[in-house]
Amino acid sequence: MILPKERDPRFITIRRGGTLTDANHQLLALWAATCAEHVLHLFEQANADDKRPRQAIELTRAWVNGEIPMKQAHQAAFAANAAAKGMPEAAKFAALAAGQAVAVAHVAAHELGAAAYAIRAVRASVPETEKDTIGRNECQWQREQLPDAIRDLVLDDQRLRNHLCWFVFDC
Repeated sequence: MILPKERDPRFITIRRGGTLTDANHQLLALWAATCAEHVLHLFEQANADDKRPRQAIELTRAWVNGEIPMKQAHQAAFAANAAAKGMPEAAKFAALAAGQAVAVAHVAAHELGAAAYAIRAVRASVPETEKDTIGRNECQWQREQLPDAIRDLVLDDQRLRNHLCWFVFDC
């Protein structure tokens, strides 16, 4: 479970009683999509015919652009997660990253799930002796992609939820 039991108001939109602006909600979704897309090839190498994870990432951006409603984005999360079933670990985690990215439209705090699963995907794609290095490199790459407007929020979220996210943010 990557979500805390008690929701952080910084990841709840203002209209729902939190402090998250729509602009920052959209930035979180775009960053999550970027993290998931960076490892998508690991899924597509294992199952090139299944487009559900790629579509989830595309629908994340469509939601940000106001082209689809949140409900449609949320449904795409279930489809991407279903694509993960029965796949080798690297492919499974890449599909789950895509599912988490599109789920940000529904619950902004899923942004960390997209990043965490992407790190798990790259770690699963290499021999044991390379896992720590490639995981740290992916974590650093993700941090380099963070827009300034959400950088402090995401880094603090990584610090607070690292234990829920398999300690993948120790980078």
